[in-house]
Amino acid sequence: MTSPTLSALTGRVALVTGAARRLGAAIVRGLHAEGANVAIHFHHSATDAQRLSDTLNAARAGSAYLVQADLLDTARLPEIVSAAVGHFGRLDLLVNNASSFYPTPLGVIDLKQWDDLIGTNLRAPLFLAQAAAPQLRSHRGLIVNMIDIHAQRPLPKHPVYSTAKAGLAMLTRSLARELGPEVRVNGIAPGPILWPEGGLDPQLQQEIIDKTQLKRSGSPDDIVRAVLFFAKDAPYVTGQILAVDGGRSVGW
Repeated sequence: MTSPTLSALTGRVALVTGAARRLGAAIVRGLHAEGANVAIHFHHSATDAQRLSDTLNAARAGSAYLVQADLLDTARLPEIVSAAVGHFGRLDLLVNNASSFYPTPLGVIDLKQWDDLIGTNLRAPLFLAQAAAPQLRSHRGLIVNMIDIHAQRPLPKHPVYSTAKAGLAMLTRSLARELGPEVRVNGIAPGPILWPEGGLDPQLQQEIIDKTQLKRSGSPDDIVRAVLFFAKDAPYVTGQILAVDGGRSVGW
């Protein structure tokens, strides 16, 4: 039996975008708990990012590092990668988690919304992957892209977001082909895991849950387990997108 690409995360380095809060922070904690050193990317959430970094460094000195950047500034995206590598000396795992999400009803879509949603959900993952590729190849690393079940079937009133995530799904497969055999590239497509920060009508929440086969919402831990599966236990898996959605995509 050949050894896994990432047989253990101790001493490995992971860069997670949009990692100060919510799902990104949960992924960082999960990777850190398995022994990885983590580069925590954030844009505006400096207080949350610093608190997370302080907690992780208190548990294991020198294991967390903050990287602040605007993902829409494409020319500076390689600096995110170089900052992580410059601090830790290597990069083994890139998790493209950061995402803009809001409705763009047809008829009122503007170029700023297009640039933001395509920029964070598709363009930034591409250029970060390109910048990270040499390091990932050197260490037989991994890219995990956070996609969405609505990459498969569009979310009403979200045509730009749905298009961006559909593009990210194809990018995942394309990168797996371009970066193999040294680098594995996979995606995770969450279902109802975290509700939007602005809130969601309880009746609509229940309707969404009722459409899952498990009749319940998931938790960030479900996504963390999927990331760890790809990072630790799936050395022969690449170009795949795992739906973590309670079976919702079965019964569209």
